[in-house]
Amino acid sequence: MSRPARSLTVLGSCGAWPEPGRACAGFLLDYDGFKVVLDLGYAALPQLLRHHPTGDIDAIIVTHQHPDHCVDVSALARVRYYEAREAPPIPLHCPPGVVDVLRALEPNPDPATVFDIHDLATTTQVGPFTVETVLLPHYVTNLGVRLTAPGLSVAYTGDSGPSEDLAKLAQGTDLFISDATLQGPSPQTTPRYVMTATEAARGACEANRLLLTHFWPGSDRAISLAEARQEFDGKVIAAEEGLTIPL
Repeated sequence: MSRPARSLTVLGSCGAWPEPGRACAGFLLDYDGFKVVLDLGYAALPQLLRHHPTGDIDAIIVTHQHPDHCVDVSALARVRYYEAREAPPIPLHCPPGVVDVLRALEPNPDPATVFDIHDLATTTQVGPFTVETVLLPHYVTNLGVRLTAPGLSVAYTGDSGPSEDLAKLAQGTDLFISDATLQGPSPQTTPRYVMTATEAARGACEANRLLLTHFWPGSDRAISLAEARQEFDGKVIAAEEGLTIPL
């Protein structure tokens, strides 16, 4: 079954490590034929290859260097090296630490020979999308990203603790993809580097739709949905592998 011309497909929804049958962070954003992947963590590549068997995507954006968000970029490099060696490098927009991880995983082929590497912090355009980034609180440099093209705006937190910048990132977006690692009352520890579903919903207050993701393995996602719906008036969706959302 073909996807809508403008859609977001969930490749992975778990944080930390993938539950059986699931994958870690990954999303495929299609905009009138332009295909950009947002993160590609553990086990997300097989989900992508269901749609694009040789990894023929137009760009990759990786929010930060933790392996549950970037490790399968290394696997994609192998696919491209062995299955599409003559193809031009895929633009990869990421913080510098991501490239360090990829090189540590596999120096041959060097990531720079398979990907056209750009610093996400200075990226302003990816294909048809105008790109805005914001530094969000996490254990390592994590850049929330907002992608805007004619008729569409999508934002994604990567991993993030609560932040006043979330509302600005989410404002007016058609879809806000947010870290919702935790459930229940907000932990009182500071600083905070991941969020509850309730906090994700508060950050998304000015978005049209909220997609919760990065669930801690074993979490009951129905609980996260219920918690978020107490705070967010728009549609709330739980990320599920293979789910495609028309945009």
